[in-house]
Amino acid sequence: MRYRIFFVLTLVVCFVSCGKKHVSQPTELPVVRIDTARSFGISSQQQFPGRVVPAAEVNASFKVAGTLKRVYVHEGSSVRAGQLLAELDPTDYEVQLRATEAEYAQVKAEAGRVMGLYEENGTTASNYDKARYGLQQIEAKLQHHKNQLAYTRIYAPFSGSVQKCFFEGGETVAAGMPIVSVLSAGRLEVEVSLPATSYLHRDEFASYSCTLDVLPGECLRLAPVSFFPKANANQLYTMRLSFVSGAERVAPGMSAWVTIETKNNADQLRIPATALVADGEQSFVF
Repeated sequence: MRYRIFFVLTLVVCFVSCGKKHVSQPTELPVVRIDTARSFGISSQQQFPGRVVPAAEVNASFKVAGTLKRVYVHEGSSVRAGQLLAELDPTDYEVQLRATEAEYAQVKAEAGRVMGLYEENGTTASNYDKARYGLQQIEAKLQHHKNQLAYTRIYAPFSGSVQKCFFEGGETVAAGMPIVSVLSAGRLEVEVSLPATSYLHRDEFASYSCTLDVLPGECLRLAPVSFFPKANANQLYTMRLSFVSGAERVAPGMSAWVTIETKNNADQLRIPATALVADGEQSFVF
């Protein structure tokens, strides 16, 4: 009887097990993120104080010394290119020139006579050479004295305005001493002093702009003009920039803040952090 009951229970368990429907569990797929390695450069800004200056500024001076006869302009006056600015008393240089002209006439006549004799075989080659060299020397002396007389006047090298007159008529001045300071008209520039570290990386400068206190909220674009290759007494290098636009609203002497955008030419590779795997002391990219 017990065996019969056990047999029946076994059949019931098998029947129930076979009646259940097998449900399969879904397989989880790995999530893969794809990104792109990018090449990029490092950009940064530098700011320097600057000053608006004329494109050209000249301290006009005489090439010879003498007594200042007259200054024909005054501070603030407009001048045109070639206009007479100042003049020395030319008396001494005129006397010197007249004496040289007389000497030149005499030497030229004597040289002409000797050269004529040489062509007719009436004198030696040595006398001919002496006459020719003597004529060349007096011609050079005559030209020198003509130049000195011309140097008693100075003219405006370009159109602009007079910034300052350093002397008045009647004063004695030496050669090379500034007499009149002239500023060029038209184009204005911004002058900036760069430290040596920035000057050495000037090839990495990408763009330039400036702001001025007189134009709040405005940023004016600039373009490089020149870099002075020698440092000043403060070990700074001078850079000049021209205004791309807006120059009509600024004037020489205004202060400016110049912003220089730099870009490192050495491209670098950017790898997403999720693509880096560490294995012990080594790192891998996948």
